Amino acid sequence: MEEQYISKLHPVVDYGAGVFLLIVAILTILGNSAVLATAVKRSSLLKSPELLTVNLAVADIGMALSMYPLAIASAWNHAWLGGDASCIYYALMGFLFGVCSMMTLCAMAVIRFLVTNSSKSNSNKIPKNTVRILITFIWLYSLLWAILPLVGWGYYGPEPFGISCTIAWSKFHNSSNGFSFILSMFLLCTVLPALTIVACYLGIAWKVHKAYQEIQNIDRIPNAAKLEKKLTLMAVLISVGFLSSWTPYAAASFWSIFNSSDSLQPIATLLPCLFAKSSTAYNPFVYYIFSKTFRREIKQLQCCCGWRVHFFSTDNSAENPVSMMWSGRDNVRLSSAAKVENQGAATH
Repeated sequence: MEEQYISKLHPVVDYGAGVFLLIVAILTILGNSAVLATAVKRSSLLKSPELLTVNLAVADIGMALSMYPLAIASAWNHAWLGGDASCIYYALMGFLFGVCSMMTLCAMAVIRFLVTNSSKSNSNKIPKNTVRILITFIWLYSLLWAILPLVGWGYYGPEPFGISCTIAWSKFHNSSNGFSFILSMFLLCTVLPALTIVACYLGIAWKVHKAYQEIQNIDRIPNAAKLEKKLTLMAVLISVGFLSSWTPYAAASFWSIFNSSDSLQPIATLLPCLFAKSSTAYNPFVYYIFSKTFRREIKQLQCCCGWRVHFFSTDNSAENPVSMMWSGRDNVRLSSAAKVENQGAATH
C-alpha cells in the first residue's frame, strides 16, 4: 500500500473519527429522510421553490450514502481502502455534493430575497418548471466542476492525514494549471455564492426591520410579518451552518496550497474535515426547532422493525419543514400588512 494512503493519526483517533462519522451518517440519513418523507406526503401541495429545500436534503443524503461508509471503514482500517480509484471516486462525490449544496443555498437565498421584496403577490408564483430547470442547472454545474480534475484541470488526492480524499491542494503550489483551477473554483463556487447569500439575507433583514418600524404597537404586529421573520431566521441559520462548517476546512486547504503538507499536524487537518462533513446533519435540527408540525411528525414516527409507522399527521399547515421555508410568500407583503394593521387600529 502506498504510504500516502496510510493513516498518519493515532489508532485511537482513527477509531474516534470513524465513530463520529457513523453518528453523522445516521443523523444525516434519518433527519433528511424525514424531510423528504414530509415532502412526499404533501407532494401535491408543494410550492415550486420548496423543491430547492428537497434538493438540499437529497444532496446531504447523497453525500452520506456515497462517502461516509468508505470513510468510516478506512478510519477503522487505519488506511485508505481501494487505492487511487476509490480515492478519486470519494473526492469527486465530495466535490459534487458540496458544490450542489452551496449553489442550492445560493438559489434559496435569491428566491427568498425576490419573494420578500416583490410588490405583487402574483409575481411570487414561480413556475415549477422554472425551479426544476434551476435545479437541473445546479446539478450540471456541480458535475462540471467535479469532472474537471479528471480531464486535467486540477487534481484529486489523499488528505494529509491519509484516510480521506479531496482536491489535492498541495499539488497546486508549483502548478499554474492547478492554481488557475483553485482560483476559479474558489471564486465561482465559494466566494460569489457566499457573497450572494449574505447580500440577500441582509436585504431581507433590512426589509423586515423597516416593516417593524412602521408598526407602532408591538402587540399588533401582523402574523405575516412574524412569519416572515421566522422564515428568514431559519433560512439564515441553514446557510450560516453550512458556511461555518466548511470555513475551517477551506482555511486549512488554502494553507496547504502555499505551504508544505507537513506544516500542519495531521490532527489539525482531520478536525476541519470532520467538522465540514457534519454540515449534512445540521438542517433537520433547524427544521425541528422552528417547525411545530415537524416536531409532531417526528414524535409520531415509530420506525422500528415490525412496528406500525405513523408517518405524518394530516396537518398540512405552513409549518411543515419544507413549506416553512416558503409559506409566507403569497401574503408576506410586510409594509402593506403593517399599514393595513395600523389603519385597522385607527378605526377602532
